[in-house]
Amino acid sequence: MQKKISIIGAGSAVFSLRLIIDLCLTPNLEGSTISFMDINEERLDAIHNLCQRYADEIGNKLILEKTTDRRKCLQGADFVINTALVAGHERLRAGWDVARKYGYRIGGSLHVMHDEAFWINFYQFKLFDSVMEDILEICPDAWYLQVDNPVLAGITYLGRKYPQAKIVGLCHGFDGVYTVAKVLGLEREHINFQIPGVNHFVWLTNLYYKGEDVFPMLDRWIETEAEKFWETCGPCHQMGPVSIDLYKRFGVFPIGDTANPGGGAWPYWYHIDDATEKRWQEDPETWYQHHFEWVEKMVAHIKVVGEDTATPVMQAFPPKMSGEVMVPMIESIACDIPRVIIANIPNHGDFVPGVPQNFAVEIPTLVSKRGIQGIRTEGLPRPLTAYILRDRVAPIEMELEAYETGDKNKLLQMILMDPYTHSEEQAAAMLDEILALPFHEDMRQHFG
Repeated sequence: MQKKISIIGAGSAVFSLRLIIDLCLTPNLEGSTISFMDINEERLDAIHNLCQRYADEIGNKLILEKTTDRRKCLQGADFVINTALVAGHERLRAGWDVARKYGYRIGGSLHVMHDEAFWINFYQFKLFDSVMEDILEICPDAWYLQVDNPVLAGITYLGRKYPQAKIVGLCHGFDGVYTVAKVLGLEREHINFQIPGVNHFVWLTNLYYKGEDVFPMLDRWIETEAEKFWETCGPCHQMGPVSIDLYKRFGVFPIGDTANPGGGAWPYWYHIDDATEKRWQEDPETWYQHHFEWVEKMVAHIKVVGEDTATPVMQAFPPKMSGEVMVPMIESIACDIPRVIIANIPNHGDFVPGVPQNFAVEIPTLVSKRGIQGIRTEGLPRPLTAYILRDRVAPIEMELEAYETGDKNKLLQMILMDPYTHSEEQAAAMLDEILALPFHEDMRQHFG
């Protein structure tokens, strides 16, 4: 089935190459046109050439195009994948340096000391608006797949403002369930699970292995093997002390980025000081340092592979599916191959009871030619629903209100919700210093 797939922000080498490998391994989409778009022409040329070599080596007849013109990229698109990050890691870390001076810590600080910081999200919201307006003008029937953060705030915002658009948010955080299965010695192809919630706050409520409830197995593992496992597993692990403690508190298991630094390392009480983090085997600062180093290393590796035209790309990147769900979702819609895929969509069907219906939720969805249909879940225990409303819904509502109105005071009110805010003076001083950074002229004007 030949379709056109447009990639916004295709200069993200790691993501684009992974996507092309998955497409090359999906015969049903052979002959499709993949349009790479990025404003950085040098990165665009490099990743386009590398992906073209890969497709040629594997023998897939994908048509790979490139352009720095987003509107041209969108012409005739059936699917649009947005992976662009407007403000890069340097701006993120510059803001973190300011926030640290005022006592903010990584760990439960979901809109300051996190990669979805408010000074990053601002530029993402502007991008989302401009991309969606172009889509509705140029290719209104196209599906918009958002994989760049903030997925939760972004899909909530777009779902409200552009109800006529076909939108979905995707995140791989749910695959933490496969780590649980691996540690317990279970084969992933035989597990069945349900993980409802909102992006970066999802919980394993049901897990079956060949029809058998896994939670009793998990309980036995905690009693007999967990402490020995923690001696070597390293900090911030999916099966580490924090995850087990949260499971004991709430009766359901935090998955993926829920209690992981990649999702903000909720909740704050495991991170209030260095001694507490050490006791719980948490080290989110080092986790992020390693993450940034890994990204830089992968980009450098891809650059080396791209420049070595004498060696096959497949030698460095074997033909293996990445585990990301973008290509399976596209195949399901384009070729009418029904699949259940974890996705982020507005909660219009009360898919997660207790979460507002105009707010995005992360749930199992049935994907086919008919589109993306949410599957209603049993929801979460009431205490966790309360935490969703307090720690996810309320700050995002304030952030979106601040963005839409340009009201700096509302942005300050969001910062006052942060667990490390102890006074209005502290929050206001931090906000003013971040806004004063030289690259935030647009933001200063918006909240002027």
